[in-house]
Amino acid sequence: MDPITLIVSIVIAAGAGLGLGKVVFTAKAGKEREEAEKEAKRILADAESKAESLRKEKELQAKEKFIHLKAEHESEVQKKNQAMQSREQSIQSKEQALQSKEQAFKQKENTLNQKLEQTSRKENELEQKKQQLERASQNIAQAGTGTLQIPSKNGASLGKSCRPKRRPSPVPIDGILGGRGPQQVFRCHQGNCGRSQTQRPQTSQKSGHRDHPTLRNRAFHRKFYSVFQIKNDEIKGQIIGREGRNIRALEAATGVEFQVDDTPEAIILSCFDPLRREIARIALHRLVSDGRIHPARIEEVVAKTKKQIEEEIVEIGERTCIDLGIHGLHADLVRLVGKMRYRSSYGQNLLQHSREVANLCATMASELGLNPKLAKRAGLLHDIGKVPDDQPDLPHALLGMQLAEKCKEHPIICNAIGAHHDEIEMTDPISAIVQACDAISGSRPGARREVVEGYIKRLKELENLAQSFKGVEKAFAIQAGRELRVVVEAEKVSDEQSELMSVELSQRIQSEMQYPGQIKVTVIREKRAVAYAK
Repeated sequence: MDPITLIVSIVIAAGAGLGLGKVVFTAKAGKEREEAEKEAKRILADAESKAESLRKEKELQAKEKFIHLKAEHESEVQKKNQAMQSREQSIQSKEQALQSKEQAFKQKENTLNQKLEQTSRKENELEQKKQQLERASQNIAQAGTGTLQIPSKNGASLGKSCRPKRRPSPVPIDGILGGRGPQQVFRCHQGNCGRSQTQRPQTSQKSGHRDHPTLRNRAFHRKFYSVFQIKNDEIKGQIIGREGRNIRALEAATGVEFQVDDTPEAIILSCFDPLRREIARIALHRLVSDGRIHPARIEEVVAKTKKQIEEEIVEIGERTCIDLGIHGLHADLVRLVGKMRYRSSYGQNLLQHSREVANLCATMASELGLNPKLAKRAGLLHDIGKVPDDQPDLPHALLGMQLAEKCKEHPIICNAIGAHHDEIEMTDPISAIVQACDAISGSRPGARREVVEGYIKRLKELENLAQSFKGVEKAFAIQAGRELRVVVEAEKVSDEQSELMSVELSQRIQSEMQYPGQIKVTVIREKRAVAYAK
């Protein structure tokens, strides 16, 4: 074989081998690619299957959690609904109780009005009889010792020789209430004033009573007395001392007036301030027990007594706050709370009254869903203005509000103190609660003492004074005489005249009547237009 043919054969064989190898390689690569694609599809299918199962599992978990939360929410809502229903039932029962009490009060008020009408008729009858007797007395006086003809049952006249009898002159009353221990009584400085021991002296400067300062917004002022019992009247001489030096030292050290008179086995301590009077009583008791009574000893004993009383006041205030669970009260307010122990109103101790009001306020606030701590604090401090260290010319509610503001008390508490007698406008329901609880504590049976006849007389005097004005249709004394509501006829009294009437009526009440605290005068004018369609 020639070389050229060999070379060509080799080249052809090499090309065929290359082509065959390429074909084989291509076929193998295609097969591997198909297997790889199949594997990829299998992996993707597995991933999608796992993702789907995971999604379903998460959805199931979410549904279960939602169902659980929904069940808890429904249970909580059901509990709240039950609590609201029970509270509504409680409020309804209380409303029913209040309505029954209101009906009972209205019945009592109607009974009282009937009694007042009966009393008024009897007074008119007595006035007529009095006039008849006066006319008969005048006829007898004109006739001298003549014969008064009195008709008999059968029409005949019976002659009786009558002379007018003189009425006995009124006996001056200057009594001291008896009993053991210190007592609070009213007593005039002048024995010939004709007032009884239960009357309150007027503050008019024309009355002739000394040491009776005139107070704005008051028609009278009360001067209290305590009776200090002694074993025998020989001690009176020791208390007076040589040329009266001991009694002068006592009065100068205590600020209390000592009345040593003919009253057997008693010395009268006279002072407006009950705390001073208590200090004087304790100091006098120690001096009499010790037997050494001279000016230096008097000053020493009075100073020790003042210090002891001051410590007791702070202790009483702190103990009261602890008992009621009131914390963080300013030291000045704690001291004033303790001072309330030595103050009373109509026989009701002021500290006991404030404690009652505090507990009532907390209970009522809890029932109404309000803050019981704020309510209790406001109830305790509502009368704090009755025991100030000085004597400013302000109503005790406004004065107490100023003291609370000065001591950085909560604005709700300050408003409750100032508004519990309607001197300012209420800004929170707790103020209304304090006002209601104050009235409850003061009006409960046995809390306060006041002569029923005097109370009824004062209310009737208020209403009669209002009805003396022209155009007045009706007048009502309410809130235990603290407020007078006057209804006028719209045709006879204009709006401007009603305003003037309220001012004039308040001025006449202040100048002509005796009353505790202050009286709110409200004049109501209502215009009604009525027409009929026929």
